[in-house]
This record gives sequence, C-alpha cells and structure tokens, in this order.
Amino acid sequence: MNTAPDSAARPRWLTDEEQRVWRAYLHATTLLEDHLDRQLQRDAGMPHIYYGLLVGLAEAPRRRLRMTELAMQAKITRSRLSHAIARLEKNGWVRREDCSSDKRGQFAVLTEEGAEVLRRTAPGHVAAVRQAMFERLSPEQQKALGEIMEIVAEGLQPNEAGADLPWLR
Repeated sequence: MNTAPDSAARPRWLTDEEQRVWRAYLHATTLLEDHLDRQLQRDAGMPHIYYGLLVGLAEAPRRRLRMTELAMQAKITRSRLSHAIARLEKNGWVRREDCSSDKRGQFAVLTEEGAEVLRRTAPGHVAAVRQAMFERLSPEQQKALGEIMEIVAEGLQPNEAGADLPWLR
C-alpha cells in the first residue's frame, strides 16, 4: 500500500482541530523529552537516550543484547547507537563483546557499574516521569493515550522487507 501523497493532487491540509492536536503533541513531547533529559543529566550525567539503552540491557537475559537488537529497541540508527555505546563504555557502564556465531556481530553488555548507576538513577527518573505525565492524567486518559500511541507506532513500523526504519540504516 502506497501512502505517499500524490504530487498531482491538491494537498490535504490539516483542519484547525488537527493542527491544534498536532501542535499540542509536538509541544508536549518536546517539553517532556527536555524535562527527562535535564533530570537525567542532573542526577546521572547522561541523556535520556543513554538511560533507555541501560534499561534495555538491564532487562535483557544476561544483561546483554546484540547491537542490532538494541538499536531496534531504542528506535535509533546503528551509527547513533555505536556512538552512544562508545560513550557508555568510556564511563565503564557498558562493554562490547564479539559474537562467536557471527564475526561481524557484537553484543553490548551492561557492566556491574552500569547496573549500579541504573539502580541509583531509576527512582528519580520514575518520579520525574510520574510527575510530568501520569499524575496529570486520569486512568482513562492514560489508557486512551497508550492505545493511541500503540496505533501510531504500529502504523509507522511496517513489517515488510525493505522498510526504512532507523535501526536498519
């Protein structure tokens, strides 16, 4: 199914209400990401994306994931992941291991020091998320927001071969 706009057709502009919703979404997500980045920089000296990588590794079996799997979980390019892992390695929070079954593959492994940073940082981060988002929404709004974001994510993450997704770049 081709969802690209037909260049010969007239643009289907957003309605005033769609424009309001879109701008509110952009405003809120930009402010939320900045809020969480500032909290994590203050408390742990790391950006939000690095925290997410540490969490992904902490939740993985043996606290390790293939780099490609970690990029997919984080929804980032392999290049951005490689740069982030290099910084986390420099801090002693992650190490890389070669994959014995695939000479080109590597694992990212959460170190004990990285796990300790995560243990110390998680309570403040959860409090920041709760304060910024969940305490402002009713249970019904939380449920609706979750359902809406799942629908949007499913539409943006096609399963067909050749899909242009960040972790495949």
